[in-house]
Amino acid sequence: MGAAGGVAGTGGDGADGADAAGAVRDPGLQPERTRLAWRRTTLSSTVAAVLAVKAALHGGVSAAGAVVCGLCCALWLGFLLVAQFRIHCLARTVTPPALPPRLATAAVLCTAGVAVCAVALIV
Repeated sequence: MGAAGGVAGTGGDGADGADAAGAVRDPGLQPERTRLAWRRTTLSSTVAAVLAVKAALHGGVSAAGAVVCGLCCALWLGFLLVAQFRIHCLARTVTPPALPPRLATAAVLCTAGVAVCAVALIV
């Protein structure tokens, strides 16, 4: 800590244009990290859906397995649509709008639904 109570190396007195109350940040970094997180989550969801299809087809196709597999794929598609919408929102503006609660809820429900379908196919 510096003499002025700031972090060593930052000046602590706001001389570099950034202080605790009005920190200067690059607005391009947060949307980029968020976009990459959406892409990683979409990739994980894709892997889960592919494994669900593989589990449903392993050892023959049953009616229940086909229904659960179809539901898993529909949930994956729903998540993909929400993720693509959000990725496009992040790419359009410097300061993207907040994710609407309706879309956040849809993303959570699709993710949880894919997990439940995966457990149903394993058991």
